[in-house]
Amino acid sequence: MNWLTILVVAVFFCATLVRSALGFGEALIAVPLLAFVLPVEVVAPVAALVSITVAAVVVAQDWRHVHLRSAAWLMFFTLLGIPFGLLLLRSVSEPIVKGALGVLVAGFAMSALRRRGTYELTNDRLAWLFGVSAGVLGGAYGMNGPPLVVYGALRRWSPAHFRATLQGYFLPASLMGMIGYWAAGLWTPSVSRYYLVSLPAVLLAIALGRVINRHLDARRFLVYVHAGLLVSGAGLLLQAVVTWIVHPL
Repeated sequence: MNWLTILVVAVFFCATLVRSALGFGEALIAVPLLAFVLPVEVVAPVAALVSITVAAVVVAQDWRHVHLRSAAWLMFFTLLGIPFGLLLLRSVSEPIVKGALGVLVAGFAMSALRRRGTYELTNDRLAWLFGVSAGVLGGAYGMNGPPLVVYGALRRWSPAHFRATLQGYFLPASLMGMIGYWAAGLWTPSVSRYYLVSLPAVLLAIALGRVINRHLDARRFLVYVHAGLLVSGAGLLLQAVVTWIVHPL
C-alpha cells in the first residue's frame, strides 16, 4: 500500500468518524483535502460511495430514530429545487454563491452559539424552504448538506434522531448522485479501488461514531453541530476566495 492509498484511507476514516458521530461533514472534509492529491473526478465518486455506505449502515441500525416524514418532505422539495440549481450554475458566478452561503451558514452558527435555545422550529411547515435550498445548492454545486443541517439544528432533534434522519435523506440523495456519476462515465476502476481499500476503515469509523453519538447529551451535541456549521461556513468562504483568485470574476 503506497503513501497515496494510506492518505486516502486515513482521510476517509476521519471524515466518516465525523459524519457518523454528528450526522454530516464527511464530504466537506474528504473532498477538499483529497482534491489536492487526486482528480476531483475520482474523489467525488468515491466520496459518494462512502456516503451511501455510511447512510445505509446507519439507517439499517437506527431506522427507528429516523423522522420519516421530515426526511421525505426534505427529499421531495430537494427534487423540486435541483432544476433551479442547474439554472443558478449557469447564471451566477460560483464564488458569489459559495461566499454568500458561507456568510449565511457561519452567521447562523455564530448567532446560535451566542444565543443558545433562541431559535427553534416545532414542526415541518418550513421543510419546503430548506429542502428547496438543499436542491438548489445540490443541483448547482453538490452542496445540499448545509441547509439540512441548519434545519435539523432548528428542529432540536436529539443526537440519535439528528444522525439517523439526515442519513435517511442522504441515502437516496447519494444514490442518485452516484447514478449520475455512473451515467457520466466517472465510475472508473480507480474509484472502485479507492473505495474498496477504504471500506474497512470506513466501517470501523461508522461503529466508533455511533458510540460517540450515543454518549452526547442534547445540549452539547447542538454546540458541536453549530461549531461544525461554523467551520463549514468558513470553509465555503475560503473556497470562494480561492476560486475567485484562480478564476477572477
